[in-house]
Amino acid sequence: MSTETKEKIEQATQILKQIAEDTSVPRNIRRAANEAIEILHGGEGTPAVRAANAISILDEASQDPNCPLHARTKIWNAVSILETIQD
Repeated sequence: MSTETKEKIEQATQILKQIAEDTSVPRNIRRAANEAIEILHGGEGTPAVRAANAISILDEASQDPNCPLHARTKIWNAVSILETIQD
């Protein structure tokens, strides 16, 4: 895995940790952020596959009508970073 890819995963992880630690965000959204972090750092699949799996979870969370705007914006930021990861 290239250093650039590692940096992107780390950037996305930092954003997702902010969401996961924010108590004003509903529990299911925080759970989705934690799940995405686990997927990104898990050893299964290439970095691009892990990013795609995390994006899928985050996209679903961002569609939740209970998701606060600030959390949705952070989710979109993380997704845009993850979308640039390629094999």
